[in-house]
Amino acid sequence: MKGNFNSTQHFSNDSDNGPGISDEGSPSVAIVILNWNGRNFLEQFLPSVLASAYGNKRVIVADNASTDNSVSFLQQHFPQVEIICNPTNQGFAKGYNTALQQVSSDYYILLNSDVEVTPNWIEPIIELMESNTGIGACQPKILTGAARHLFEYAGACGGWLDNFGYPFARGRVFDSVEEDRGQYNQAAPCFWASGAAMFVRADMYHVLRGLDEYFFAHQEEIDFCWRLQLAGYKVYVQPASVVYHVGGGTLPKGNPQKDFLNFRNNLVMLAKNYTLTTALWKIPFRIGLDIIAAYKELFKGNGRTYIAIAKAHGYFIKWILADKKKSVFPISKKGKVNGLYKGSIVWQYFIKKKTRFSEIIKNK
Repeated sequence: MKGNFNSTQHFSNDSDNGPGISDEGSPSVAIVILNWNGRNFLEQFLPSVLASAYGNKRVIVADNASTDNSVSFLQQHFPQVEIICNPTNQGFAKGYNTALQQVSSDYYILLNSDVEVTPNWIEPIIELMESNTGIGACQPKILTGAARHLFEYAGACGGWLDNFGYPFARGRVFDSVEEDRGQYNQAAPCFWASGAAMFVRADMYHVLRGLDEYFFAHQEEIDFCWRLQLAGYKVYVQPASVVYHVGGGTLPKGNPQKDFLNFRNNLVMLAKNYTLTTALWKIPFRIGLDIIAAYKELFKGNGRTYIAIAKAHGYFIKWILADKKKSVFPISKKGKVNGLYKGSIVWQYFIKKKTRFSEIIKNK
């Protein structure tokens, strides 16, 4: 991967990044927080990251050309944190790709700035991935920061995908979020790990050329995990690790740009990762479902969402005709894929009124 970037600024001292286990033999872990105008989040949640018990870690903030005082705040209050300054706001995907070119580690943790971690959140996942070298990426259990008994929308307890490309998760189907009663407490393979807190083998991140920069933001982690599985690796969730996520810190729900990126990126992801014969019938069907959703929003008075979906379809056609070269494609399509529901969650949720993951997917 190649990208333009400014030199890394290191602000370190002789102490560890917070209290922790001093174990030079343990795998190295780089916790990389992508930041854009998130000074308040850094102030609120960075102390919990620094207090992580794992010994062989680095904490790095990759700043996406913030216009607030994020960088100067870090320099003054968190001198033990390393800082990488990207020259522009490169979005989630390119922002991480640019930063991770400069970070050497056994494992990367892609962590949102609005996530509060628990002291021992790293160890269970590293132990799982070290015990099974076939696991390429893994996420913790993600609960809602403001209501800690609830799963959080972005990943909950392991992401899944249905037959027509709709993402959902153990603990979250569309907008229905379940209460965490320990019902999904077993470690298990899944389809995608949330970009809010994704552990990934550093070597595989670079072999797969990282996140697809065409996506800018939204669903790039699902695409990456799909490509990872097609390359022969597994994606897991390890609920013994727990974090708390605020969510929607950059683009809140209902934002037209968020809708545009989600609908466009989902179609691009399907076109890239399905075989041609599968894509030729599933994508038109999916576009039909999108059109129904667009008119539903229009009749509800949400004209901006209708326009965002129409715009997404136009840009998808443009991607097919002119922009495919800008995307990262799978290096293989032979790997076994886990966490793929062969049915339709649209049917299960809106027609059959099943709102819980356990009602749709049995014994998972």
